Amino acid sequence: MADLFGDDAPSAKAGTAGGSGADSDWAPLADQLRPRDLSEVIGQEHLTGPAGAIGRMVAAGKLASMILWGPPGTGKTSIARLLAASVGMRVVSISAVFSGVADLKKAFAEADKMAGAGQKTLLFVDEIHRFNRAQQDGFLPFVERGTVTLVGATTENPSFALNAALLSRAQVLILERLSHEALEALLTRAETLEGPLPLTTDARAALIASADGDGRFLLGQAETLYNAKLPQPLDPAALGAFLQRRVAVYDKDRDGHYNLISALHKSLRGSDPQAALYYMARMLTAGEEPLYVLRRLVRFASEDIGLADPQALTQCLAAKDAYEFLGSPEGELAIVQACLYLATAPKSNAAYAAQKASFRAARETGSLMPPANILNAPTKLMKDIGYGEGYAYDHNSEEGFSGDNYWPDGMEPMTFYEPVERGFERKVRERIAYWDKLREAKS
Repeated sequence: MADLFGDDAPSAKAGTAGGSGADSDWAPLADQLRPRDLSEVIGQEHLTGPAGAIGRMVAAGKLASMILWGPPGTGKTSIARLLAASVGMRVVSISAVFSGVADLKKAFAEADKMAGAGQKTLLFVDEIHRFNRAQQDGFLPFVERGTVTLVGATTENPSFALNAALLSRAQVLILERLSHEALEALLTRAETLEGPLPLTTDARAALIASADGDGRFLLGQAETLYNAKLPQPLDPAALGAFLQRRVAVYDKDRDGHYNLISALHKSLRGSDPQAALYYMARMLTAGEEPLYVLRRLVRFASEDIGLADPQALTQCLAAKDAYEFLGSPEGELAIVQACLYLATAPKSNAAYAAQKASFRAARETGSLMPPANILNAPTKLMKDIGYGEGYAYDHNSEEGFSGDNYWPDGMEPMTFYEPVERGFERKVRERIAYWDKLREAKS
């Protein structure tokens, strides 16, 4: 069965806060500290407590199929094991990484046989998102008949990773990354078993921060420190030199990618340069492709700034050229500069709104012909049928403005672009108002 924090590990005698005795000393520290019941699971009280979804199911003595969704090292596997024990069910555990259709068929056949003998089965599927859509469909009849109670674990957003039919038959329960307090409690359990960690107070805080909410990682680092038999406590600098740097948790294909780019975009829109820099740094330090970030900045320049500051788009394109010219890490400063420019620029979505409105009008009006007087007439036939006839050349008009009608016959003029009273668009708004006044005078 898997350990407290999600990965499969050799079975060991269940540990306590004070240790489990000599016969589990060979096991990894995380395995020795596995909880014996749901009350010992750290950091997920919103689910396992009396008012939580899992707590209520256990109190009722009846489990429903569920998907446990959360970051690595937050207790998904341990919760599944303890669920089965809490209601007296047999548990069958498989991993979608190593199992296939044959393993599923075997598990379902055994569950059918045990059901006939009055024994219910909890089927725990780790990394359930790795099964393809057809394989996921294979669960449906057995879940519907109650042959198994399915508990799936995934680090990926079920909305993307699992098909709708399976989601409709299982409740999605969200596990939270472990807080600083939860990780502190976990280290305290480890120290009760193994003794004080060879760390200063500041280094201990740095170790907890490096775990990024992952309890399994934290215990793995603690075990490394214990095994080293260090002669004196390490300070933060010495700890950083002793332990390899942890790469930030960031799934570029799923939630981390979309969540952080959304946070960056919203921070830019909200004119918060500090938050925008933070989220951009999160992405770049975790390995996001810098050109992807630059593409999103270019998009933002047009969508959320537009003509309120025409230099915004120029700044982004210049940052792209600078990054391609310099490469990493020197070129990343140009990305920072573009990010700061966007965050501190006046904002307007007038161009974005105009795009949507004009595209909608174009689809709705079809192929209306423009007025003949504004059409070119490169052939005699086109001249004969009136193309270009009566066109007013604006440069020959007073104020360089003819006030002519440019809309198709039978279509009333529409307003798509409405500049805001911010930045350069304030000047644009004044120009449009001036031309509208001249147009009214000429009509």
